Amino acid sequence: MRIGISLTSFHTTRDVREGARMMIDRAAAARAARLDSLFVGDHHAMPAPYYQNVPILGRLLAEWGPNPAGCLFLLPLWNPVLVAEQVGTLASIAEGPFIVQCALGDGRQQFSAMGANIKHRPSLFEEGLDTVKRLLSGETVSSEGRYRFEGARIAPVPPEPVQFWVGGSAEPSIDRAARLGDGFLAGPELMPELAKHWAQFYRERCEAHGRKPGTVAIRRDIYVGESSAEAEAVARPIVEGGYRGHQPPASTYGSAEEVAARFADYGAMGYTDIIVRHLTGDQSRVLGSIKRLAEVRALVADV
Repeated sequence: MRIGISLTSFHTTRDVREGARMMIDRAAAARAARLDSLFVGDHHAMPAPYYQNVPILGRLLAEWGPNPAGCLFLLPLWNPVLVAEQVGTLASIAEGPFIVQCALGDGRQQFSAMGANIKHRPSLFEEGLDTVKRLLSGETVSSEGRYRFEGARIAPVPPEPVQFWVGGSAEPSIDRAARLGDGFLAGPELMPELAKHWAQFYRERCEAHGRKPGTVAIRRDIYVGESSAEAEAVARPIVEGGYRGHQPPASTYGSAEEVAARFADYGAMGYTDIIVRHLTGDQSRVLGSIKRLAEVRALVADV
């Protein structure tokens, strides 16, 4: 089992440089902990500082290394030619493999702000994904569908093939991951039993489409404490306070040994990768938790 990290992009700091610096320091800590992958998310039209995926990842790659890196694109909110150009450049900066996490996205506010029709999400996603893949392979592409453009071509193209992990938490989106993606990314809100069900459903749909399952990843929001008691003191009030609207069992916290045991349970469900994000925003605690993830990673390496 591999352990990666998705850095929080939303920071309510008075000094916007401080929020960016926090992300940079977390990326450096993740490299020092030898985590297996590094990601950032995607959201738009936020009222408070949200560090946008492409520019911030370009900076974070300077702190990273040869392990995979990537970012989330809510494809219906983006022009696919622009996505391909951004990915081509980021993949050229990255020392190692590049991964695009992609999903439909939600929220009428951000769709309205970006001029996208939320009712067209599935068709925008599939058409956009096909266009991005073709452009990144060096093709010249025209479209008269949801997107209208002629003779698009991009450079640079990635120096090695880009992977696409498709996110979802419903049958149509997981079937889409099986049909179109190189992997499936389960969301942070999933309770363990449903996470187990969706991992199996993804594999069944891969078989139905005659495709070999790829990466089976899940995001878990976590905190690795200095001890079980310290983790309880930090994380329990956050989780029981209604963190992101998630049910408490969807989050993982405890000592390194306790977190590793929980992660091993996901390995038994068939997950190959756990992508963590931290429950707390306290910088010193996040950096400490990332450092302790090195021990968690060692404990689950053979799962």
